[in-house]
Amino acid sequence: MAEQQPSTAANSHNSPSSEKPAVKKENTLLNLGFNILLPILVLNKGKQLFGHLLEPYFDNIAIGILIIAICFPVVYFIYDYVKRAKYNLMSILGLVSVLLTGGIGILEIPTEWFAVKEAAIPLVLGIAVIVSLKTPWPLIRTLLYNPEVLDVDKVHAALQEHDCEPAFEKLLVKCTWLLALSFLLSGILNYGLARWIVVSPSGTDAFNSEVSKMMAWSWPVIVIPSMLIMMLTLWQLLGGIHKMTGLKLEEVLRGAPSEGASN
Repeated sequence: MAEQQPSTAANSHNSPSSEKPAVKKENTLLNLGFNILLPILVLNKGKQLFGHLLEPYFDNIAIGILIIAICFPVVYFIYDYVKRAKYNLMSILGLVSVLLTGGIGILEIPTEWFAVKEAAIPLVLGIAVIVSLKTPWPLIRTLLYNPEVLDVDKVHAALQEHDCEPAFEKLLVKCTWLLALSFLLSGILNYGLARWIVVSPSGTDAFNSEVSKMMAWSWPVIVIPSMLIMMLTLWQLLGGIHKMTGLKLEEVLRGAPSEGASN
């Protein structure tokens, strides 16, 4: 899991950003390919591509195709962790979702549970985001106020200088509720989309085809609205930082040169 940042007060003794080892960036094309495009292709065309190879080993070829499809995100998860020596909360949840989908299909669990699973994961994450406010490591510091994206040490120093730490903590609480709203919206949309699209018995070719269709539709129907709320939340966070510290966007973003360095 990505290393979470404790509360602002607890961060006062953290080492400088320059001492933190750089983390390799994730390969976006590989991410989309292994987690979205290849599974969709296999679920749609798997019978034509692998049917003759699976027939000797599976009474139900659809189960074998589903296993091949879920192997792609699992392999990517392992590859990305080995390459970057890092994994994060979202990738873990994605892996869990893939494995649960595979379990529903392989064990031929009633299709209704697929919709429940689709809704449960974002709802659980939304609840966890809110509950984490009561801990020293609120999840908003992993999901948005992230040291890989923002120069949290510079922000923390500026907050101390302007005596705005209490106000910043209140801002994080507000942003946390907005973030939780995005997960609530995602859960509702997930459930509705799953109930509409995935209606065939699990463990069948039709079930696999419908799962792939839902994966394709989830981007415009689910991801875009949720991302808009998350962008609004990030905008609120950056705007609050600017008001409290005077730091501009280019000064807050990780890796942006300071004024002194640019002179």
